[in-house]
Amino acid sequence: MNDSVSNEAEIDDQPQPLVEHLVELRRRMIWAVAGFIIAFAFCFALGSQIYNLLILPYSWAVEWSGIQDQEIKFIFTAPQEFFFTQVKIGFFGGMLLSFPVIATQIYKFVAPGLYKNERSAFLPFLIASPILFIIGGAIVYFVLIPVAMLFFLGTQQLGGSGVASITLLPKTSEYLSLIMTLIFAFGLVFQLPVVTTLMARAGLLTAETLSTKRKYAIVLAFIMAAVLTPPDPASQIGLALPTILLYEVAIYCARIVDRRRKEELKKSGYSDEDEE
Repeated sequence: MNDSVSNEAEIDDQPQPLVEHLVELRRRMIWAVAGFIIAFAFCFALGSQIYNLLILPYSWAVEWSGIQDQEIKFIFTAPQEFFFTQVKIGFFGGMLLSFPVIATQIYKFVAPGLYKNERSAFLPFLIASPILFIIGGAIVYFVLIPVAMLFFLGTQQLGGSGVASITLLPKTSEYLSLIMTLIFAFGLVFQLPVVTTLMARAGLLTAETLSTKRKYAIVLAFIMAAVLTPPDPASQIGLALPTILLYEVAIYCARIVDRRRKEELKKSGYSDEDEE
């Protein structure tokens, strides 16, 4: 490591007693919790409207299926089921809406202890993370759920002479759990470039390591897709392929980080061996 640190990279805060750090942590937690409570209340109050928006992918699948007299109908089998479904919508929507507030409070608590170059490097990831999560959720909403519902609608038995009618009647809680699980899974998968790039900046990963582990990553992507998605091939491939693509993006980002690190070491007169 370098024996000297440039003035731009110095930590510009003064040492503080533990009590002051705890007070600051308490203040940041209050802001984060307040942001979540406000977002939760907003989403819970609009629970029915939000659920109707989540039903749209199912209605698209019904339209694409071409099945005559297929009614868009959801059921709940316990008196309290739809109420708790709205509570889940409040929690899930509240976490999504309040994430910028929570992430900002975490950053403001941690930032004084970071070097200036570390703060400037961390901010782009703070912006990229929610954007990538939204992209992953959009793929679920506009592509994966309609395709999965189309597959399940095709398993119905319309009935007739001597044949029972078996019709899909989704439960409100189970449909919400499915779409929430998929959005959360895709959102996490789309954080792969962010996580790997941060680890590369910290020196915990290199592009070479990621490249040599590519075959294991591909197998793991298909295993994860089989566990997290519905059992139709389209949904599983729909998660596995973006995961593999994001892994390649992560390798590319790690290469950029490695290249910049080598350039910085060369400018400062150090080599990779000196750093080790």
